[in-house]
Amino acid sequence: MPAPDRMLTFLRQAVVLSRATPGRRGRIVEPVGCTEILVAGDLHGHVGHFQGLLKAADLGQNPGRHLILQELIHGTYRYPAGGDKSHQLVDLFAALKAQFPRQVHYLPGNHELAQWTGRKVLKADADLNAAFEQGATAAYGPEYGPEVYQTYLDLFKALPVAVRTPNRVLVSHSLPSARQMTLFDPSRLRAAEYTDADLQPGGSVHGVLWGRDVSPANVAEYLRRMDADFLVSGHIASDTGYSVPNDMQVIVDCAESPAGYALVPADRPLTHEEFVGCVRML
Repeated sequence: MPAPDRMLTFLRQAVVLSRATPGRRGRIVEPVGCTEILVAGDLHGHVGHFQGLLKAADLGQNPGRHLILQELIHGTYRYPAGGDKSHQLVDLFAALKAQFPRQVHYLPGNHELAQWTGRKVLKADADLNAAFEQGATAAYGPEYGPEVYQTYLDLFKALPVAVRTPNRVLVSHSLPSARQMTLFDPSRLRAAEYTDADLQPGGSVHGVLWGRDVSPANVAEYLRRMDADFLVSGHIASDTGYSVPNDMQVIVDCAESPAGYALVPADRPLTHEEFVGCVRML
């Protein structure tokens, strides 16, 4: 682990850099100088897959490639006392954002939203929110742990929620359900600050992070409202590392093995066949 004061510096810098990402307007990033995107599925604390994605992205040798990470927290790896180790991926992101501020993007998922809003997430009777907070203290001690944890929350609040490429590929963790779609207001994603209503069920940000309706009609309506043609998302686990639920969407999953990601051209129009063919495996 880096020294706590050094980690706090990285995290605070990541908050500033995330807000100042070139091409960001509100909570949507339209990446600058982007020729292709590498989109990771939900990582949930898997350091090995994070490392594999960095190797695949090879950002230093590919200045036009942008790496999009999503849902880093709430994993299965634990410290001896029980705290969740998934904060380590947030630490790694913070360091990576400092190195490649234009090329690296972190999209929150429903787990980050639950953590910063205090909405409890349970799995097998374990409180994942509490385990994540305990992990920060386990790593950085009782003196610095609470401050590091609060800075994680500040970062989650500062993150964008979608990336849209020049060739109309949209990346978001999920999409609103059909019932919520009638209330979904894309302009709320352009706002500089959230309202409480944005983050509650029925709110536009909540819908983008929590919905699971991948029916063709619902995806088509979401893309119409977001002014895009294709969607790369996560949120829905897959035993094969990815799924193609309709003609407009690819879902990638990096939480377990096999792990899928998408390497998508961003500088030219895509056919459906080309879009689906962008899936890769770690």
